[in-house]
Amino acid sequence: MEEIRVKLPEGEEVFGIVEQMLGCRKMYVKCSDGVRRLCRVPGRYARRIWVKPGDVVIVKPWEIQKDRGDVIFKYTAAQIDWLKRKGYLKFEEI
Repeated sequence: MEEIRVKLPEGEEVFGIVEQMLGCRKMYVKCSDGVRRLCRVPGRYARRIWVKPGDVVIVKPWEIQKDRGDVIFKYTAAQIDWLKRKGYLKFEEI
């Protein structure tokens, strides 16, 4: 069996689930801290991160506007299963 290395949120970063795509790399994300944020994929991640509704991501809230944030990482299905087993994800929708 292969070992899975999973990136966890650090500092102010939180888990989130993509709710709705808005276009232009923007989307609404329901975060684990209970806030629904308008998020974007920054340009340096734009070619690496392709998201769709229902994906589990890491969101880094902006320092000034806490209701907005940047999507900095997207989890695969195997990583999501590992996070659920270890108790990191406590969303009802997943």
